[in-house]
Amino acid sequence: MARMAEAKFTMPHIGHEEHLCYLENVRYIDSNLEEYKKLVRNAKFVCRRCGRAAAKAENLCDPEAL
Repeated sequence: MARMAEAKFTMPHIGHEEHLCYLENVRYIDSNLEEYKKLVRNAKFVCRRCGRAAAKAENLCDPEAL
């Protein structure tokens, strides 16, 4: 039986693993709801790509101030 090649996943940009869209994709909220709430509480920025809101710009891919 032939071995399947492992798929390599690359982030779309540096720091993406800390962005809300990535955290949603890996179901971070399921096991870290209180930590997720801290990221979105008193949101001051919205992502122009996915529409999520966050307290800090660094937690979004394409932030814009609210």
